[in-house]
Amino acid sequence: MVNDEGAGRPGLRVLAASRLPDPDPRSTTTVAAAQLGGPWLDVGARMERLTEAVHLAAAEGVRVLAFPETYLSGYPFWLTRTHGANFDDDSQKDCYAYYLDSAVEVDGPERRELEGLAGDLGVTLLVGITERGRGPASGSVYCALLTISPREGLVGHHRKLVPTYDERLVWAQGDGAGLRTHVVGPARVGGLNCWENWMPQARHALYADGEQVHFGTWPGASGVSRDITRFTAMEGRVFAVSAAGILTIDDVPSDFPLLDELRDNSSEMPFDGGSGIAAPDGTWVVEPVVGEEGLVVADLDLRAVGRERLTFDPTGHYSRPDVFSVAVDRTRREAVSFLDEGGTRG
Repeated sequence: MVNDEGAGRPGLRVLAASRLPDPDPRSTTTVAAAQLGGPWLDVGARMERLTEAVHLAAAEGVRVLAFPETYLSGYPFWLTRTHGANFDDDSQKDCYAYYLDSAVEVDGPERRELEGLAGDLGVTLLVGITERGRGPASGSVYCALLTISPREGLVGHHRKLVPTYDERLVWAQGDGAGLRTHVVGPARVGGLNCWENWMPQARHALYADGEQVHFGTWPGASGVSRDITRFTAMEGRVFAVSAAGILTIDDVPSDFPLLDELRDNSSEMPFDGGSGIAAPDGTWVVEPVVGEEGLVVADLDLRAVGRERLTFDPTGHYSRPDVFSVAVDRTRREAVSFLDEGGTRG
């Protein structure tokens, strides 16, 4: 499944940046969103683009770099454009088999490559993948967000809680195991996939886990992510980073089963980006950028989080645990546990 189109892309660059003149390392961190495209469902080609982005981010002093939803290897955008809900349709089965074969296993070589990149360049990575399940779920795909630490490797593995609308035709439901934040320098960071960012309970779980910088990953519909990025920043009194993708119709591989129908029913750029960064008061640190590949970079002074929480802290002084009871189950759920002689194995 090699895409023979889309060659000759220019090198990546910083699309927009907000830099502080004299940042204090005790309270400041530098983050970036990688607004990337590349051959759809081609893991190798997209890994090359990802690697280029990590090198550019490291050169810019970035500590945390986020990639779009399911960047490796791509968002299932054919569903809405090719009658994806037609039951038992042979063409849809062919599309799903193609998509499944392009998915990434969490313990596969891509993980080792990502860990090597993070370790060599000192950048924490939040990478969206189409995850192929293991064992009992080897025929299923999850929308997953991995957090890769330079020192510890894979520290976060979050599966999207509820696939949105037509996504449910191909993505399995996730669980709460990945609803965790991670410490990077002076910051505590967390992330959610696409419309999970609209889920009050999911956001609440990350706020309560101490989140200061929230990363929302998106396939790249700029009209969808703009409002929720600012709202998350204002609600959580956090910095909110939107990492959105780019996709052109020429990025679709020539052997994809429904390519002709996709071309007939898609614009030249089905996903147009929209990556941006909002401050804890809801103002833009970097306004959303549309239609180009590259990095959106910002120095974040985390003292702004504390300043804005004077008036509102959703899981602190503005919570009412005597009225509202919230419990988050962070157990990894599997279809089966096998009970063997001498113990249990998953």
